[in-house]
Amino acid sequence: MDMNQYLSMFIDESNDHLQSLNESMMGLEANPEDLSIVQVIFRSAHTLKGMAATMGFEDLASLTHQMENVLDLVRNSKLRMQDFIFDTLFKSLDALESMVEDITGGGAGKADVSAIVASLQAIVRGEVPTAGGAAAEVTAAAAGSVTNAQVYLDEFQYSVLEQSLQEGHKVLYVDVAIRKDCQLKAVRAYMVFDLLERSGEVVKSFPSVQDIEQEKFDYGFSLYYITQKDASEIQAMILNLSEIEQVTAVALDQESLRQMGQESAATAEAPAPAQVQESVPAAANNASPAASAHNKEENGKAAPARAGGAPSRTIRVDIERLDVLMNLFSELLIDRVRLEQLASEVQNGDLTETVEHMGRVSGDLQNIVMKLRMVPVDTVFNRFPRMIRDLAKSLDKKVDLIITGAETELDRTVIDEIGDPLVHLLRNAVDHGIESIQDRIAAGKPETGTVNLRAFHSGNHVFIEIEEDGTGIYPQKVLKSAVKKGAITQEQANAMSDDEAYQLLFAPGFSTAEVISDVSGRGVGLDVVKAKITALGGNVTIYSTPGKGTNFSVQLPLTLSIIAAMLVRLGSEKYAIPLSSIVETGIVKQTQIRTIHGNKMLEFRNSHIPLVSLSKIFSIPDYDESTEEETEIVVVRKGERLVALAVQDFIGQNEIVIKNLGKYLPDVQGISGATILGDGQVALIIDPNAFIK
Repeated sequence: MDMNQYLSMFIDESNDHLQSLNESMMGLEANPEDLSIVQVIFRSAHTLKGMAATMGFEDLASLTHQMENVLDLVRNSKLRMQDFIFDTLFKSLDALESMVEDITGGGAGKADVSAIVASLQAIVRGEVPTAGGAAAEVTAAAAGSVTNAQVYLDEFQYSVLEQSLQEGHKVLYVDVAIRKDCQLKAVRAYMVFDLLERSGEVVKSFPSVQDIEQEKFDYGFSLYYITQKDASEIQAMILNLSEIEQVTAVALDQESLRQMGQESAATAEAPAPAQVQESVPAAANNASPAASAHNKEENGKAAPARAGGAPSRTIRVDIERLDVLMNLFSELLIDRVRLEQLASEVQNGDLTETVEHMGRVSGDLQNIVMKLRMVPVDTVFNRFPRMIRDLAKSLDKKVDLIITGAETELDRTVIDEIGDPLVHLLRNAVDHGIESIQDRIAAGKPETGTVNLRAFHSGNHVFIEIEEDGTGIYPQKVLKSAVKKGAITQEQANAMSDDEAYQLLFAPGFSTAEVISDVSGRGVGLDVVKAKITALGGNVTIYSTPGKGTNFSVQLPLTLSIIAAMLVRLGSEKYAIPLSSIVETGIVKQTQIRTIHGNKMLEFRNSHIPLVSLSKIFSIPDYDESTEEETEIVVVRKGERLVALAVQDFIGQNEIVIKNLGKYLPDVQGISGATILGDGQVALIIDPNAFIK
């Protein structure tokens, strides 16, 4: 079977499981006694192991299996989680992530994880205290060493075994008995399964894997096994394991298998649904050890899981296909607006009715297309708690990361690019912003520092803020360092405001070891942050109070291709203002406009707001609002700040398609793009945020 067609799906789902494992491990570290979290971790690890083995990535599957052995002890209350166990499991997750990254890049997903495996095996061997090891007692009912219970086969499992025999594989019936003085019989059973899975495929076991995991069995179990090895060889391999008392391995042929299958059918009057094994036919050709363990897990869990939840109704779609869909719909929208304009000119009832219906349908289609591209920023934020945890531990600091607004949505193209800049900012916040425990106590602060990661919508933009309660930034130190590096002169430094000094941190010259000493490291990697966010059409603002903390505010455009806008006229030119930024529109008289410190101000709802003349900013030759008795205004918002934009006329609201100005045009202050109107004219799109500082 060609697995390449499933590779992209494997990579996507592996990343999802790894993210889930990291999040659950963080939750378990906060609540080590919560075994329900351990169950979630175990299921994710088990699924990942099965996927990896099915795809042939044995190193990844083997490491995950070793993690399972530790987690199994924890969830059965035989092992208490301790710091070194958490560290070992986190290292395992890091190694798994590296393997998946290698696979994503076209590699084989191989890595040297012998040290991690040795640590995991040491934990399993009992080199840590166990909660119930000494309590195990030999039950009087265990008279025999080997279970005599029949391993029932369903029709599908029988066909898998029969096909394996036809293709030249060996099918064995194996009985294993564990010594009655064994303290951790479930662990010994796992070691047997692990050994067998290296050389073949376990198709069916009795008791079920779930019962074996929970030690709901005496000291023996039976199984059907597909392999290329002889029965005597398998028997010797299992006997080499410690605390194994007896092993019987019998090779089956077509006739004996048929007889056993008939006996199973005759005696199994009402087999429990939870004991129906879901195996994979491909295992007959290429035994995948971890996949078999996954199937055995389903042996006890598949039926209840299906009864309790609905199947997934999601699919994965290539982002390029969504881009094509958005571009096609953009063209459709331009034609729709043109049709609406023609219908209003022709005044034909049937045409008008048809165009109105088309407008409603395309409006619904537009909402769906736009939502398809929107992704919660949580897809980026969810990897940061683990990063902060590791960084704080390596720096011997105590840091709490508080995330708010993770449900805020951004366009997928922005989501894909914003991760690295946020990593730089968060590392700076912890590494250079948050003080050491001793320094915080000396400053009268709590020993645990706080980093707030916030996301929220404001108008047609999304703001992401990273705020910490650390040392803050001292402008004079920044200026002194800039002068020393030759970035600015002393005269320029003397004339700079604090905000201008903060902007110096984004210069590449500040990414030096010397600056880490002089300016608390602010600037290491910040030039990369600035370049990336600027390329996305956003900007970064720094707010800082020396000794109290710093706030890096990142403003990002939603970058939606289609937005609702108010069309306005200025002389012979037309402009579009995003509706999401507009508070209200109105008309003011010249007598209501006041001049305060040389700036025009307007009274608006018991406060005064600035009045900006667009005709002067954009040098409109055929319009000047100062000659009018009354002026139309559009009040726009950025955060809590308001400003009034003076225009000539309101044309109306419309859905517009955003087009870039192109790389040949320089950045125009106050203009974010252009759109094509229904009559073929081009209207510039105003960026209200540019007028509010």
